[in-house]
Parts: sequence; C-alpha cells; structure tokens
Amino acid sequence: MIETPYLLFLGDAPDQLAAKVAQGIKDWRPENAVGQFRMPGCKADVGLTDMTLEEGKAAGARTLVIGVANRGGVISQAWKDVLIEALGMGYDLASGLHNLLANEGDLVAASQVHGQTLHDVRVPNVQYPIADGKKRTGKRVLAVGTDCSIGKMYTALALDRAMQEKGMKSTFRATGQTGILITGAGVPLDAVIADFMAGAVEYLTPDNDADHWDIIEGQGSLYHVSYSGVTLALIHGGQPDALIVCHEPTRKTMRGLPEYKLPTIQQVIDLALPLARVANPACEVAGISINTQHLGEQEALDYCAKVEAEMGLPTVDPFRHGAGRLAEALAKL
Repeated sequence: MIETPYLLFLGDAPDQLAAKVAQGIKDWRPENAVGQFRMPGCKADVGLTDMTLEEGKAAGARTLVIGVANRGGVISQAWKDVLIEALGMGYDLASGLHNLLANEGDLVAASQVHGQTLHDVRVPNVQYPIADGKKRTGKRVLAVGTDCSIGKMYTALALDRAMQEKGMKSTFRATGQTGILITGAGVPLDAVIADFMAGAVEYLTPDNDADHWDIIEGQGSLYHVSYSGVTLALIHGGQPDALIVCHEPTRKTMRGLPEYKLPTIQQVIDLALPLARVANPACEVAGISINTQHLGEQEALDYCAKVEAEMGLPTVDPFRHGAGRLAEALAKL
C-alpha cells in the first residue's frame, strides 16, 4: 500500500497539463495531499501550499508522489537530486511514469540504504487474458474524447459521484496511473502488452448485477495517432452500453501533435459508435462532457447549451456543474 499523506512533486513541469497526475489527486483526494514541491522553472501550480521536503515531512507527508505526466513518461535526470534527498529523509516514492523507479539504479540504491519503498503504479500485477468478447452481465459506460488529457477521468469520477448520490449502483474503474493513485486499484492499461489490453478491460469490468454500472476511465483518443490503440482496447474490451464524449472547446490541435487538428464531437461519435457496436450492438451515446476550465461561468453555460441544442444530447461540465444529468441519461438506458 502507498502510504498517505502525499507531498506532490511537480518538478519542472513545462505547463499545467503536464501536472495532471498531481492535479487529479488534489481535486479528488485533497485529504491525501499536504502540499506541492516545485523546482525552479516549474510552470504548473495545482493550488496547494509550496513546501520544501523538510516542510512536507513536518506536515506529515509519508510519500513523495511524482505528479508529472510528461511525454514518454520519463524520470528526468534533473529530478534525481530531489528524489534521492527525499529517500534519505524517510519518504517513499510513488510514480506512474513509464520510466520505472525500479529501473533507476541510483534510486534503488538510495531506497535500500534508507529502508524506503519505491512504488511503480504503472506495472501490471496480473496476468491478463486475451479478450474473448463474451457478453457480461451488468452495464458499462466509457468516456471517449476528442483528444487525450481532456477530462475523461474527471468525467468518470464525477459521474460515479452523481450516480452514488442518486442511489444508483456504480463503480469507477481506473485505467491509468492517476486514477489508480486516487482510488487505490485499477489497470495501468497503457503498460499492458498490446494483445492483452482488451482482455485487461474485460478483467477489470466483470459480470455484475443487472442494474450496476461500471464507469470506465477513458484513455487517449481514436483521433490521436500516438495513443489510439489504448482507446480501441477500451472500446472493445469494455463492451460499453453507453459512451460519454469529452471535449475541450479552446484546444485547437491534438496534445503533442500541433500539425493535427482536433476532431469535432460529431466526428468522434461517427467513429467511436460503430466501433463500440462491434462488441455491443446496443451501445448508445448518452451525453457530452465539456471541459470548460478555460471559459468564464457564463461562457461555459452558453457553450454547453449550444452543443446540447446542436447534438440533442445532455451536455454539461460534470466537474464544474455536476454530472447529475448524465447519470439520469444512463438511468433511462
């Protein structure tokens, strides 16, 4: 078990989106985070108190969590001095990066000398099966997006909260490092061998009560040439009964791919729904989630109303305004 509370390490994150792991923990498990540690030049801020390692320890932090999700998931050499110092002060380290803590000899040596634990969240700990496509009992909803890092996890967590408040049966199913750090369980899907990704999603969302909803955290985007494979594995392995389409209206190009324009919501529906119906012919699009963090309050409301009128589907920012209407849409299916 990863010991809480955490000090969230933002390192030298180049922008706010690069610190999405730390932001997710702060927004959904604020009781687990005592503060943030930022290196010179860091351009991200998740709104917690800036602390030194000493101050974090004094505040009770047990684990330094690498809250940065950079392209390629690498442990920067620029971070090493801080990470080794933290181990020497009695911190455990936790990371969801592809570049594993356990593969860094200097970090392993420091952890052994000081008796601390290295937690690599992005390491599959189950031998997942190959997907067989057999229909499972229970219901499932999957968030799909016009891009990666666009609000699919926030949508799923907000939807789970709203469904629980309405007395509906639901479970958030984490498929990425941030979701796993927030909930303590899940499948690090993009670290699973490709042939077993869809089977891992089947494993994550087994047979359940007929009225129970598994809310599957989305990953990547079918339109993102770097990460489309993980999205398709979620669509086929999840066999969703419903899709929620996620979009961020101020983003013009794909994350990390400036030469690729963002698809429209309708383009995502036109591509994702036929693919979902390969595994579940009854799948429907239940609603649209808009990430309005860069819009003013009235702008956000007006944009959601505009999209709803155009698409004929309930459209909300589930983090800003609640996911109740999305939960109600699922209840009707």
